[in-house]
Amino acid sequence: MWDFSVSRSLGLMGRTMPFIAVRVVVYFGMAMAYVVATGTGAGIGWGVGALGDDAFRAGAIFWGGAIGFGLTAGVLYILREYVLYIVKAGHVAVLVELLDGRDLPSGKSQVSHAIAVVKQRFGEASVLFAIDQLVKGVLRTVTGLIQGIASFLPIPGLQQMTGILRAFLNISVGFIDEVILAYAIRTGSTNPWQSARTALVLYGHNYKPMLKNAAWLTIIVYGLSFLVFLLMLAPAAALVWFIPGAWSAGGFIFALLFAWAVKAALIEPFAITCMMDVYFKTIEGQQPSPEWDARLSGVSKQFNRIKDEASGWRGVPAPGFDVSVREEGSTS
Repeated sequence: MWDFSVSRSLGLMGRTMPFIAVRVVVYFGMAMAYVVATGTGAGIGWGVGALGDDAFRAGAIFWGGAIGFGLTAGVLYILREYVLYIVKAGHVAVLVELLDGRDLPSGKSQVSHAIAVVKQRFGEASVLFAIDQLVKGVLRTVTGLIQGIASFLPIPGLQQMTGILRAFLNISVGFIDEVILAYAIRTGSTNPWQSARTALVLYGHNYKPMLKNAAWLTIIVYGLSFLVFLLMLAPAAALVWFIPGAWSAGGFIFALLFAWAVKAALIEPFAITCMMDVYFKTIEGQQPSPEWDARLSGVSKQFNRIKDEASGWRGVPAPGFDVSVREEGSTS
């Protein structure tokens, strides 16, 4: 069915509780920022609405809440690369060390250690963010290249649903891009662009087990997220009563926000841990395939951009493509 161990992944997550706590604070803080800003905007709209009739007030409340929500979304959009840098990549860094059997510091020092590793591998947040965005584009290209992709999923009649399946697998790509970043940390590469290139090629010629497991994890993650959403409807509806005019759409939106926060803080790290475990086991002892390197070069502008950046990284030519997985920039 799938190739990852649920109990092992949960155990590894439990050993990174300092980072789980950071994720909870960050993502629930974001959710509460949306709630507070939306409520404040709706309250201002309620006050402005007093100048008109009931219909005018209802519209003012709606647009006040929508503006508050939109402004918060804009601020968090600007901060997204730093969240990736500190929270996601940092958590990946400690999970990589645990998967390789190395001991980690505890408490706040675990977070500091992880951030130091990320800085050593990627430098600035903008570099990591740029790599992550390009990697996502290449992964979607790989998904588009796959023919007869339904053959490895044991669901009757799926061959006739290729379009729906492709959309589903594009969602599952979100659980793979951080695995590509993990490769740079695991190999100790000082050229993050080259490590991304190599990791993508290794992913390309192992796409079947990777996509199979990503598909299962997508079902698990979004199934659990939907259950959380249902559980959050009642408390979210209660919050709406504190908003002047009881903003009608608030309960549904706040429940979605809280479900997203639980997904990002607790459920997604489990999926990433599972995918890292599968990826590292799958590529063990393998060398990057020149055929897949050429194939990706021929169809993906993002992959060619990664290759160009790898060649020019700090003036050092990219390493040859004839090295083993553990030899590329390895310090372990």
